[in-house]
Amino acid sequence: MQSDPKKLVEKNKNLTHSELMKVTSHVQRPQGEWILHTVMIEDCDAPFKFKRKGKYLSLKGARVNMTYYPTKEVVAGMDFEVMKVVRIKRG
Repeated sequence: MQSDPKKLVEKNKNLTHSELMKVTSHVQRPQGEWILHTVMIEDCDAPFKFKRKGKYLSLKGARVNMTYYPTKEVVAGMDFEVMKVVRIKRG
């Protein structure tokens, strides 16, 4: 079943939906049973992170549509802004 980004954003006001964002970097690394994906977007300093059971083809250079929300991660006692991805699709 396909999720509708408009319905997701209506249900949760913290979510943001962006379309046709250009990926400048895509890193995949194992984290237990999951694969942690980190995506950097053109003209944005915050990393976009999501977990999946398997690897993807590289998204570097692709245009993607994403639904995400901002959160913070603490690394070495410092707060960093991170975007948690709820939904990602090639644009």
